[in-house]
Parts: sequence; C-alpha cells; structure tokens
Amino acid sequence: MKILNSKLHGIIDYIVVVFLWLSPSLFNLPAYTSWFTYAIGGVHFLLTIFTNFKYGIIKIVPLNIHGSIELLVSIVLVPLAFYLGSIDGSVSKIFYLLFAVAVFATWFISDYTVPKKFFS
Repeated sequence: MKILNSKLHGIIDYIVVVFLWLSPSLFNLPAYTSWFTYAIGGVHFLLTIFTNFKYGIIKIVPLNIHGSIELLVSIVLVPLAFYLGSIDGSVSKIFYLLFAVAVFATWFISDYTVPKKFFS
C-alpha cells in the first residue's frame, strides 16, 4: 500500500537529511561512522534537491529514479552496516541496520508517481 505521496515523501527526505547530520552527535557515533553519516546526509540532500517533485529545487532526477536509488541504498546499507560494525563497533552496525530498514520501509510505502502539476 502506497501511503506516502510525493509531497510527504519530500518532507521526509529533508527530515532524514537533518537526522543524518545530527546523528553523529545524538548517538555518539564513532569517527569513521560519523564521517560516513555526514556524507550520506549530503548525498541524500543532493538527491532530494535534484528530484523532480514539489520540494525539489533543480528538478532533473525523475521521481521514479529517486525511488530506485532509495531501494538500492536500502540494500547496500545492510553490508555497509556490517563493514562499519567491524571498524567502529556494534553501535555503528545497529545504527545502519535500523537505517536500512527505515529507508526500505519508506521506499515500500511511497508512491513514486507525481501529479503533472508538480512538473514545473
């Protein structure tokens, strides 16, 4: 069931960026995991501002491609969690496993079709 429309998804995307940028301090993440978390926040910010939906700014990435990228990211985050866990410990592993589940859940319930009025 697709309960998140593109407008709500856009709001969540910006909240996720802020969450990622605050997470190293909020969760006292180790150094390497912190650096990686800031970087993922930056990449997610760029993806969001370049997506062609209501809250996109530059609007060159089609929303369905945005969705495909989020699905791929949710999958890649799982082995990344184990990698970071081997470097920085269990906090990093748990953080990224939970983040992978959250990204996948968001992808699963999001409608990646956009009403024509948002293509401007």
